[in-house]
Amino acid sequence: MKLYYSPGTCSLSPHIVLQETGLPHELVLTSIRSRKLADGSDFLAINPLGYVPLLELDDGTRLTEGPAIVQYLADQAPDKQLAPANGTLARYQLQSWLNYISTELHKGFSPLFNPAMPEEAKRLAVERLGSRLQHINDTLANKPYLMGEQFTVADVYLFVVSNWAEPTKIDLSPYPHLQAFRSRVAARPAVQAAMKAEKLI
Repeated sequence: MKLYYSPGTCSLSPHIVLQETGLPHELVLTSIRSRKLADGSDFLAINPLGYVPLLELDDGTRLTEGPAIVQYLADQAPDKQLAPANGTLARYQLQSWLNYISTELHKGFSPLFNPAMPEEAKRLAVERLGSRLQHINDTLANKPYLMGEQFTVADVYLFVVSNWAEPTKIDLSPYPHLQAFRSRVAARPAVQAAMKAEKLI
């Protein structure tokens, strides 16, 4: 498998999952600004959308969108228990969290990275993110991970997206349970390995 990634972006999520599963893979560094690969070839020829992550399977099949990719990877290593079994209520709950992180957090941070976004729009985005982060904080008040005791791909995605609080200057101190969660996840060997590989630490 090949994972097309750009350091520090949401492609860190499937990168961590690959480390957690131990599945053999190759990393392909991709510039989401120039839309070129490290060898100078055109990334748009591989993914016309021009963004990462993209997972290319050994047979050439390509899969986009992080929440789909991390579920696929989790299902290739069921013994790691990174996702509940397909067809169970727990799996739909996992998908609910992945969708929440994708639409309410991930997309919520997007305006803050856009230099053309008016300051008023950024202020409104920060306010909205605050209520979404509070929901996460409340959820984590009495359990270590989003799904309870079991660490899943949703926790990986939440960790990666919440990393963006620092560059966007969002204070996470009002969310102590989220901060404790982030410390737990950051300490995992697979997380350390992926972040070192991307030169993030």
